[in-house]
Amino acid sequence: MPEAGLPWIPKAEILSYEEIERIVAAGASAGVRSVRLTGGEPLVRRDLPELVARLHAIPGIEDISLSTNALLLEEMLEPLVAAGLRRVNVSLDTLREDRFFLLARRPGLDRVLRGIDAALAAGLAPLKINCVVMRGANDDELEAFAELTRERAVYVRFIEVMPVAENLDLQRQSYVSADEILARLGENDALVPTPGPGGNGPARYFAYPGALGAVGVISPLSHDYCERCNRVRLTADGRLRLCLFGNQEIDLRRAVRAGATQAELAAMLGGAMLIKPERHHLRLGEQASRMRAFSEIGG
Repeated sequence: MPEAGLPWIPKAEILSYEEIERIVAAGASAGVRSVRLTGGEPLVRRDLPELVARLHAIPGIEDISLSTNALLLEEMLEPLVAAGLRRVNVSLDTLREDRFFLLARRPGLDRVLRGIDAALAAGLAPLKINCVVMRGANDDELEAFAELTRERAVYVRFIEVMPVAENLDLQRQSYVSADEILARLGENDALVPTPGPGGNGPARYFAYPGALGAVGVISPLSHDYCERCNRVRLTADGRLRLCLFGNQEIDLRRAVRAGATQAELAAMLGGAMLIKPERHHLRLGEQASRMRAFSEIGG
């Protein structure tokens, strides 16, 4: 989190729950089966269980998950599960309270860990913990994170730090490759390749003998996974982003507010997959090349 905070988007520019529901229903009619609510931090959005319930009721949507920092997860878990939430991904870069304050700009590691245990007790599975590895900042905690998988049925995914405009200098200094991460984790005990949870996500998984969970590595730089990616991202203000690291996007908010039908929205979503970039072109210490933005299918 930047020390100065982040800019706020005017409320009028943010999709309403009704608009999100319309877009997801169109996606479901075009073959979308899984939805993950991300952020920012989705748990700070008012009445989030209402949105989960709306999406859960859409024919064709089979799986609803949540990416969260888990600070509010324990207290919000019961209504979210009742509404139809089935999985959570928790972003957690340290298991030390002093480092947690530096990275998150607030205390609360104990609340995050309670949220993880509450989610496991509620039967949300597979539960994934995402840790961005940074040399000199938290790479001395690799083993501590991996140990979580021995006693808990969690998937700890170590992510290579990725270059964006705001962190190029930091990224050059802090990058740790997935190969190095696996080598260091295998020094004390053998890691065995494992299929991991279902789906075609970007992680490769490995497990210690007898462990309840597994560790994974997400390697956008050292071993890119673009050929397996079938995901698009809908931003809070209604832009459909075709690649996280490009700027090809489609303005679905404008289409929805102009009265587009479900069939028209479905056609836009289907067409988006046809112009999805082949790969992201990330390089160590360099910002991804920016591509021309699309305001509608066909540019």
